Amino acid sequence: MRGPSAPIRRRLAATLAAFGALTLAACLLAPLAGSTPVRLARVFDRTMPFADNVDAQIFFIARLPRVLAAALVGGGLAAAGVVFQALLRNPLASPDTLGVSAGAALGAMIAITFRADFTVLSISAVPLASFAGSLGALAIVYGLSAARGRGHSTMVLLLAGVTLTALLSAVVRFVQYLADFTETFQTVRWLMGSLDVAGYAPIGAALVPMALAAVGFATLPRVLDLLSLGSDAAAARGVDVLRAERIALVSASLSTGAAVSLAGPVGFVGIVVPHLVRLIVGADHRLVLPASALFGAAFLIGCDLVARTAFAPLELPVGVVTAIIGGPFFLWLLFRRA
Repeated sequence: MRGPSAPIRRRLAATLAAFGALTLAACLLAPLAGSTPVRLARVFDRTMPFADNVDAQIFFIARLPRVLAAALVGGGLAAAGVVFQALLRNPLASPDTLGVSAGAALGAMIAITFRADFTVLSISAVPLASFAGSLGALAIVYGLSAARGRGHSTMVLLLAGVTLTALLSAVVRFVQYLADFTETFQTVRWLMGSLDVAGYAPIGAALVPMALAAVGFATLPRVLDLLSLGSDAAAARGVDVLRAERIALVSASLSTGAAVSLAGPVGFVGIVVPHLVRLIVGADHRLVLPASALFGAAFLIGCDLVARTAFAPLELPVGVVTAIIGGPFFLWLLFRRA
């Protein structure tokens, strides 16, 4: 396929500059805000030992890891939402559609309830089990959709994803039933979504599948435009539909699994952000995909800032904030389109 024309390159540069500046500003300013004020000059004051510099400790230990985690999770879920909506040709599709989030939740529930106590490269059992559960759900849905031997049926993907989500959600509730009060409280808090990240190791672990997903995303923007028209139309324009669908499905699922393993099932980011970005930049996936990733990062950083400051010292689960913001916005979007 031909490369992007000069007008689209200019629009892409402007889009990346605008959304990139927003995300960068969010990453720099969010760690400074909180119940305890932090001064940037003291954070980077090298005349004071780090052990004595309270501002630097709050900035680098307490706040910066969760801001980076919010950026990674928000960007990953938003990009996955764009891909799922184009792949399934369904504006209501989201990272939850194919059961990947439910699989990740089940993995985490099992690890919490049965008190799995192991670490791999400083990563605890819960995020590892969560990511393993997401991969298991992906394998089931992928196997069902490919069993027909004639490509991936959108209808089979949707039905398999919805059915698997319902099944795994029932298993999650059964596991909760087996748990004691303390474990049930932990699982409920995890299911609400939280960015209370303990250090940088979990972020580094999530970066690996996120990077693999980003490589897949980079090959998709123009293909997604054609897939949105239908498989036959895309094939007639020279797209290897089966290969493109595999890359899209695996990349979006990897991104979702990594995000959920890091923060739990944070809702509405993957469905609201892509629609909002399309209102701003249009429907061209060469613009929508990178803009959604950047805006999703800034959006979740902002939601997390609200979660930890609105009722300080009480901290809300970030998933509650995204639902409160995202739910009414999506209802407004549906009303506007109707």
